[in-house]
Amino acid sequence: MVIACADSRVCPSEILGFQPGEAFTVRNIANIVPTYESGPFETKAALEFAVNSLQVENILVVGHSRCGGIRALMTMDDDETEEDIDSRSFIKNWVVIGKPAKSISKSAASELSFDQQCQHCEKESVNCSLRNLLSYPWIEERVKKGILTIHGGYYDFTECTFEKWTVDYKERSCGERKLAVKDRSIWS
Repeated sequence: MVIACADSRVCPSEILGFQPGEAFTVRNIANIVPTYESGPFETKAALEFAVNSLQVENILVVGHSRCGGIRALMTMDDDETEEDIDSRSFIKNWVVIGKPAKSISKSAASELSFDQQCQHCEKESVNCSLRNLLSYPWIEERVKKGILTIHGGYYDFTECTFEKWTVDYKERSCGERKLAVKDRSIWS
């Protein structure tokens, strides 16, 4: 299963070389995965179908450079909560799910330019989505048993590189916000 951005510059089949039928693909603004407990249902329904019905063995969340959804997230007021957002703004109501990634990026990259902060958030948003995947009990159970592996990816279409990493569930401590990864690699 691949969860990727709806941006037309980032076609997962093209980037990863999939043929029809090789990957169940979900595309949304900024490749965001909501937590099991909250958020819209479309991506959740696709996850349930792919994991429980199709029994996929891998889930790959792919972020990308110059993401408009991440830029929208990064320009939101820091104090803005889900309750403050105008119910007519579908984009804000969606990208607010990535607020933890924004907070981490603003803290870690505060001395960098806005564009560099956005790039940091593009990658951190993938990690946030990977953490959110583990909030689904049937995903976490399969990951724990070793029958499902979750991966993050980042496609930089300006540099023509693809970076991939795998979640190391065994190294993850209970309640830990950091994500342990293994097998990080970059292709160009």
